[in-house]
Amino acid sequence: MCGLLTIVGDRFADSFAPALASLTTRGPDERGEWHEQDTHLGHRRLSIIDLHAGQQPMLSPDGRYILVYNGEIYNFPDLRRELKALGRSFQTACDTEVLLQGYAHWGANILDHLDGMFAFVIWDRHEKTIFAARDRFGIKPLFYSTVGGFTAASTMQPFFKLQGFPRKLNYEALREYLAVQSIPSPMTMLRDVRSLPPASWLTWDQSTDQLDTGRYWNIPPATSSPMPLDDLVDAADAALAASVKRQLVADVPLGAFLSGGIDSSLMVHYMAAASSKPVKTFTVRFDAKDGYDESQYARAVAERYGCEHHELNAHEITGDLLAESLAGLDQPLADPAYLPLRELCELTRQHVTVAVAGDGGDELFGGYPRFLQGESSYTGSAPFNLLRRLNILPPSLRRRALRGTEALLWDRVKSGPFPGTRKDMAALLSPDAAHACAIDQTMQHWLDLAKQFGSPIETDQLMRADLWTYLSENCLVKSDRASMAHSLEARVPMLGNPVVDLVLPQPASIKMQHGLKSVLVELSKRHLTPDVWDRPKHGFSVPLQTYFTTTWRDRCDDWVGRCEELAPFLNAKSVRTRWSSCLNGRGDKRGMYTLIALLGWLDRFPLDASE
Repeated sequence: MCGLLTIVGDRFADSFAPALASLTTRGPDERGEWHEQDTHLGHRRLSIIDLHAGQQPMLSPDGRYILVYNGEIYNFPDLRRELKALGRSFQTACDTEVLLQGYAHWGANILDHLDGMFAFVIWDRHEKTIFAARDRFGIKPLFYSTVGGFTAASTMQPFFKLQGFPRKLNYEALREYLAVQSIPSPMTMLRDVRSLPPASWLTWDQSTDQLDTGRYWNIPPATSSPMPLDDLVDAADAALAASVKRQLVADVPLGAFLSGGIDSSLMVHYMAAASSKPVKTFTVRFDAKDGYDESQYARAVAERYGCEHHELNAHEITGDLLAESLAGLDQPLADPAYLPLRELCELTRQHVTVAVAGDGGDELFGGYPRFLQGESSYTGSAPFNLLRRLNILPPSLRRRALRGTEALLWDRVKSGPFPGTRKDMAALLSPDAAHACAIDQTMQHWLDLAKQFGSPIETDQLMRADLWTYLSENCLVKSDRASMAHSLEARVPMLGNPVVDLVLPQPASIKMQHGLKSVLVELSKRHLTPDVWDRPKHGFSVPLQTYFTTTWRDRCDDWVGRCEELAPFLNAKSVRTRWSSCLNGRGDKRGMYTLIALLGWLDRFPLDASE
């Protein structure tokens, strides 16, 4: 797990050192640089495999290609043997060299061979071209810009360190953030920076300044010949065991996040089966009265498998810690679970360098009730539909008449194109900003993605659309930023190729045959006790109302009070009204946290909001 930086062109070369330094927590062990004329590659390394070799940037044996890379290739031993049989020789035992040699042999087709989480950039010294790529689900981030040449980095932070780099607000990204609390690729909060989407590659030619991008892998549609549920459960058992075992390769201590829920508990089961040593497990213990504590269930799982278990007593998240955590994000993210996860990662890093997590289980196996509510579920109320057709329905009642795609959108956004309702995004923005945001395009990327898998948009389509939106841009971003803030590598075996290639093509009718996550529930019945699988799904977050009125109050008052300064594109009066309602216990706490997270982030990363 590392941080990478590439700058081709002279415009920002003088800022290379501070830009690379901003990635230190992603790679505290080593710093590597390579410079040739106007090309500069940098790397911060968190050593996981072959600790004494594998330094980056890494040159191919013939000196043509140079690589900077972030991530882990889990099937690298197999690829190494295959490449050696093809005549390639190796100087190290690390996956970095396998990736580089694989590219030298197969070119862009190397992507078809990889099982891992990765983002990398390769500079071709002969052709003066860039080739870059990102893993199937965007577990590892990669941002780029063609302003003044070509710049790529693991996070957005380096772009804020480049002297003279434009900091123009991207109003499309602002719109999507207000709608769904995260920012979808390829948008970023900076108008001149893009995020490479999951399962994508890019090429850039220095001589022509030509940039091309494309997908190397696509989410498959549901098969018309599904496996019987019992067979799928058996196959998933083997695939999960294989994926976990493959991801336990490391030359540093490993552990696991353990919440006591199905996904993380199954990860511990497979880890215990594959390891000769007790698994180190880590959980957060909350105050039981807040309703978020699952530590007793995690403790029971740990005892069942003889784990070396560690519990973090959730510290009070002070206003200063809130500000520090938001400033540690390279883009706004309004998922409150980021805060306790960041604390958990800090504890975990005191004991291990790699932690296994259960991310992806809900999206891949069908764990969210919202997946059951497709377009056909939303027919609207007949009397209100009539009034709507007659165009005499008051705005405050329009929600009752929404149906089909409009109703799907309503249920998935905090704010959007719903004038006169509590989800009216225009009410949050200044008039000019509302126009610049093109509110009528809210979540159009999500709708387009869902429709790629068929129409109408039903459970199978909803599940697939979430993979490259909610999973990639919220859950995995949260996990990556929280873990790398403390130089901890988080691995997600649920998204390994053995599991994805088996489970993803199966239709929802099989994966949810007996309710949510039928496959994982059946596996839990095989391997775990009922107190894990026979109880309601539990949230992982923080009590926002309590924090708003106590430890965060002063800090949030300050940000809301400076709304015009920090975010001139927002309607400050509306923001203050919503804040006042939350303090009185009446407002939308998650919606308010979306605004607080934005204001807190802007306090650290001010943007130019002029159009």
